[in-house]
Amino acid sequence: MRQSFCLPCFRAPEEPLADLFREAAAIGYAATELWRPQDEGPDSLEAIHEAARSAGLAVASFTGHESIDHGLNDPDHWERIEHELVVSVDRAARLGIPGVIVFSGGRRPGLSDAYGLVLFARGARRVVRHAEACGVDLNLEVLNSRVDHPGYMADTVDWAVAACEAVGSPRLRVLFDVYHVQTMEGDLLRALRRAAPVLGHVHTAGVPGRHELDDAQEINYRALGRELERLGYAGYVGHELFPTGDRHAALRSAFAALSA
Repeated sequence: MRQSFCLPCFRAPEEPLADLFREAAAIGYAATELWRPQDEGPDSLEAIHEAARSAGLAVASFTGHESIDHGLNDPDHWERIEHELVVSVDRAARLGIPGVIVFSGGRRPGLSDAYGLVLFARGARRVVRHAEACGVDLNLEVLNSRVDHPGYMADTVDWAVAACEAVGSPRLRVLFDVYHVQTMEGDLLRALRRAAPVLGHVHTAGVPGRHELDDAQEINYRALGRELERLGYAGYVGHELFPTGDRHAALRSAFAALSA
C-alpha cells in the first residue's frame, strides 16, 4: 500500500520542507499531497515537487480548482473551473502527479440531488477529455454535509459513483475520504466495495474530530487497510488529519495504523 500525507496538516510553522520529507521517507511514505498550491515561490507546486523528489517522495494529489461551495454542478462557475482544471491537469501531467481533486459544489436553493448530478456531469465533461489526453485523474471528493460542509452535494458514496457513471470516463474517479464517509453514512467496508470500480484516491482521519488514527476514535483502520488490499486498490492512501500533539509522532502513528 502506498501511503501519502497531506503537507499542510503535518508541516509545523517554519519547518524546512527537507526535514519533514526526510522524516516521512524514513518512515516509509511514498508521497506527499497538497490542497490548492501556490502558482510560484517556495510553496509552489513545482518547488514542493522538487523538494519531495530530492527526498525520494512523489506528489500524489492536489486540489484542482476553487471551491468546495461552487463546484462542477454550478453552471455559473463552469468557465472558471474549466480554466483552473485545465491549468491544474497540465501541471499534474508535467510533474507526473496522478490526480487532482474536484468538488461537486453545494445544494443552492432549489437544486435537487438528481438535477445537480446532471449539471455536474455536464460540467465535468467540459474538462474530462483533456484529463484523458493528459493521463490525469479527476478525483471527486466525498465530503460530509452533516458536520463540516453543510449543503455539499457529493456527500454519499452512491452519489459520487453515480456521477462517475454519468460522465462515463475512466479519468473521473471517486476520492473516498474515510472520515467524511464514516461521518455521513458509516458502513465503510461495503461503501468501499461500491466505490471500488471507480476508486481513485483515499483520505484518512479519525472520527470524530479529524485527528490521529488511534484508540480515541471509532474507525478500525487495520480492517479498512486489509479491505483495500483485498480489493486490489493500487492508488495512494493519504493521511489528512490534524495532529493533536507532535506532528512527526502523528506522521509515524498514521503510517503504522495501515501497515499491519
